[in-house]
Amino acid sequence: MSAAAPAVVPTVPSRRPATSTATAPATAPRPAPERRPAPAPARPRLHVVRAPEHARTRTPFVVLCMGVLAASLLGTLLLNTAMAQGEYDRFALQTELTRAAQEEQQLAGEMARLESPAQIAGAAASLGMVPSSGGGYLRLSDGAVLGNPTPAGADQ
Repeated sequence: MSAAAPAVVPTVPSRRPATSTATAPATAPRPAPERRPAPAPARPRLHVVRAPEHARTRTPFVVLCMGVLAASLLGTLLLNTAMAQGEYDRFALQTELTRAAQEEQQLAGEMARLESPAQIAGAAASLGMVPSSGGGYLRLSDGAVLGNPTPAGADQ
């Protein structure tokens, strides 16, 4: 486009209503339309684009991923070790419980043997006790002695 091109504006007939006045001649020259400056051409909507930045390095992301992986493996190892230690403790407690149950059963059998009437009579005789021939009873509410109490061994 040339910068000095004159703008040509066509003449447009006047849009004024026709008036019938006798004083104005019919062939009177029309006034020249106003000259308006030509509209400036529309500016394109362009802008300067920056060059793309260099791609970021992926090293921090890779290090983070490796750290998460190492932490999860370490956590799994520690959890597995703790569970194995718990299993060893459980086995030791189960063994101790079994041993205590066997000891309790052995003691219950020995107690049943010692509670037999023949064993009790033999133990009493070894202590110097003698069987009683007659028995007497003591009533605690008033302190009265009932029956025919005789000292043990007096009739022997």
